[in-house]
Amino acid sequence: MGLFTFINDAGAKVFGIGKTLVTKTLDVRAKEKVATESELDRREEAAARNLEETISDLRLQVENLHVFIDLNIALVSGKAYDQSTREKVVLVIGNTAGIALVDDQMSVEHVEPEAQFHTVERGDTLGKIAKHYYGNAMKYAEIFEANQPMLTDPDKIYPGKVLRIPNLN
Repeated sequence: MGLFTFINDAGAKVFGIGKTLVTKTLDVRAKEKVATESELDRREEAAARNLEETISDLRLQVENLHVFIDLNIALVSGKAYDQSTREKVVLVIGNTAGIALVDDQMSVEHVEPEAQFHTVERGDTLGKIAKHYYGNAMKYAEIFEANQPMLTDPDKIYPGKVLRIPNLN
């Protein structure tokens, strides 16, 4: 699929990366004694393993899944079961605070049409998004289902989060 851009400071802040990591990296490169390069590498490796574990916990089927993080860029490889799984993996990684770019190098076992992506803006609802893409606000359930298990409630979306918008044709 290629490269996907995300809002660096949006998303889940649970993997020990984000502003703190970027700030520390910049400080290290400026030769300040905030953190060593090896400490940053360990944090990035731990964050990558946590993302792999999260993807597994979400039961997203990817053979030989590998995530590599360098600063705010994540590279993901492996063989996804289908296009939907591939897109969800990209979104799990990209919707993590501290990740600004996902380089998707995955292949797909069962090919299907690619979905569109939508970055949630202030005031968006799934109904409003469905109206925009499908012309029918009541099709919000399709968007909700396409983003499960990452979304647990159709009313809990936030600005900066990127959603899958499946092709209904």
